[in-house]
Amino acid sequence: MTVANEAVPDASVAGIVPGATMPAAAMPAKVPRVMLWTLLVIYIFNFLDRQIVSILAEPIKRDFGLSDTQLGLMTGLAFALFYTLLGIPIARYADRSTTNRVTLIAVSVGVWSAMTMACGMARTFPQLLLARVGVGVGEAGCTPAAHSLISDSVPPEKRSSAIAFYGLGIPIGSLLGMVIGGGLADIYGWRTAFLAVGLPGVVLAFLVPFLMKEPRRAGMLAGAAMPKAKAQIPVKDALRELATSRAFVLLCLAAGVTAFLSYGKAVWVAVLFIRTFGLSPGEAGLYLGVTLGVAGMVGTWLGGKLADHFGKRDRRHLLTGPAIAMAVATPILFLAYASADWRVALALLVLPTIMNAMYYGPTYACVQGLVRPELRAVAASVMVFAQNLIGLGLGPLLFGMMSDAFQPLAGADSVRWVLYGAAWLGLIPAFLFWRASLRLKAEMKSG
Repeated sequence: MTVANEAVPDASVAGIVPGATMPAAAMPAKVPRVMLWTLLVIYIFNFLDRQIVSILAEPIKRDFGLSDTQLGLMTGLAFALFYTLLGIPIARYADRSTTNRVTLIAVSVGVWSAMTMACGMARTFPQLLLARVGVGVGEAGCTPAAHSLISDSVPPEKRSSAIAFYGLGIPIGSLLGMVIGGGLADIYGWRTAFLAVGLPGVVLAFLVPFLMKEPRRAGMLAGAAMPKAKAQIPVKDALRELATSRAFVLLCLAAGVTAFLSYGKAVWVAVLFIRTFGLSPGEAGLYLGVTLGVAGMVGTWLGGKLADHFGKRDRRHLLTGPAIAMAVATPILFLAYASADWRVALALLVLPTIMNAMYYGPTYACVQGLVRPELRAVAASVMVFAQNLIGLGLGPLLFGMMSDAFQPLAGADSVRWVLYGAAWLGLIPAFLFWRASLRLKAEMKSG
């Protein structure tokens, strides 16, 4: 039975004002469950296509004769620039009462998957950069619309767990990207790896409209089947309202620095294992992908559960877990990067990976709770903007530039030196999450 076939309570019985969104508690139980699983699969493909380039970076560098700076440009900024620039206008479109967010997500999946395949067909470095730009253009339409759908379908007290469940796509997609990408690169080459992971996403794009229904058009809105168009808040007013929330600003900074370190480490830890420890892309992808992917899943799930549990008692505790976890992870990361044995390094990376993944559900749940419903997609897009322009755009690039700069002094250990600094910089988001937590009780809205 599809979502559309589920019985929907009558508006008068539910006590809902015609044209208003039906409370999540009144929705058929199957609706959020089917939607969440579908969005999880979509986000897995999102991060698989985005992060596969991390494990393919070293063979691409050899084929095109690139510097570490160019490698950072290709793995980060080329994707992130258009991803972030298009994020806010697409989110504005998603927030319109007449927009079908499911269709928007389906089109996005098709675009980024096709452009992932184009990466495998690139014959020059500029062509590869343009294909990566295309991946970013497609992926810009996914997360803000997905967070908006989740927030419309799940009660506030379960929002951290629901968004964390969606966020499991990050470690699962990254795991699959590392394992599949590395294995295919060893056997068939990096071009085949791009083609192989892009094709299933194109198929998925056609299936999405059959798996999910837009709540605004599928009877989840009381009254008319199609909501009347409402005047949107002008973008300047929307951004000004977001800027007045100190908690929101602090969360943007915290998430931006977290992403800067996470994306940078994702690329250059793989390079460390290949270049310094002598593993092949397939070996590095398998060991790093499985070990850190599972750790990331545990951390993402745990962060959402802890936030929902302790946040009921005191809203400040929505962010207590991420703040403490990132501070504790810092010295362990340093020891991992300093290890002379890749096995010891891999083992030491497990706990920090769990801790650094705990922020996702609580952070984005707080963002959705700090704004009015009509600003939820825009708020998510601003957060995504901060994370990806600062994180994905600058993280791999600046890490690569620093590696090039350190090479005259450090030689082959230049990547290790960069990772040393990244480990200790983790104290910055820990502090920012703690500061944001102090504002939640005053600024969080009820829904």
